[in-house]
Amino acid sequence: MRTALVTGASGGIGQAIARELAQRGWQVALHYFQNQEAAQALEADICRRGGAAKAYRADLREESQVEALFAQVEKDWGFVEGLVNNAGVAWKGLFTDMTLEEWHGVLDGDLTSVFLCCRRALPPMIRRKRGSIVNVSSMWGQVGASCEAAYSAAKAGVIGLTKALAQEEGPSGIRVNCVAPGVIDTPMNGDLSREDLGALEEETPLGRVGTPEETARAVGFLLEETFITGQVLGVNGGLVL
Repeated sequence: MRTALVTGASGGIGQAIARELAQRGWQVALHYFQNQEAAQALEADICRRGGAAKAYRADLREESQVEALFAQVEKDWGFVEGLVNNAGVAWKGLFTDMTLEEWHGVLDGDLTSVFLCCRRALPPMIRRKRGSIVNVSSMWGQVGASCEAAYSAAKAGVIGLTKALAQEEGPSGIRVNCVAPGVIDTPMNGDLSREDLGALEEETPLGRVGTPEETARAVGFLLEETFITGQVLGVNGGLVL
């Protein structure tokens, strides 16, 4: 059975990705940082349904904790053939009000964490000449968002890193792709007012927000499809074309 590590698996999209991969026959390492209760409940639910899952805690901004995370997953389940970099943070506010500490917090949570996980995952993949990475960016990484400058910059960086790694690691048989969700019905978007949400729905050609499960199916497709690499798949209902 193949092993996949999903970072940020305790969140809305992360939980859906983990369930999707378990249904596809992967044994899933469920990374979380703060929400142990949600991660353990997800582990129990996947196992109850006949899948294989186990929760692991790590601060992905810390190199030593990323190393320990991968080492423990490899000890438990062997080679990590699939990596889904889904963990992330957000900060909303005027750019001119943002402190350097807050800037670094978003960049470290959304981009440095992806760098550290990819760098740790790749050597075993290169040795085996196989592996797949899917990074979760955002439509704001494609077009930018007012009052989310750091988040937009970090997610744009994820897209650039995806394309660079796809070129660099392709000769080793490793694929690297990206999904860029639009407005998805998750707790992260729970602070949107009904008015703001309605305006976004009106701007979206499909006329609604997306679900975590729709994003998860896109991730599962990219993780497994064998002749796609370096691509950014928008899951946004047509809001960004």
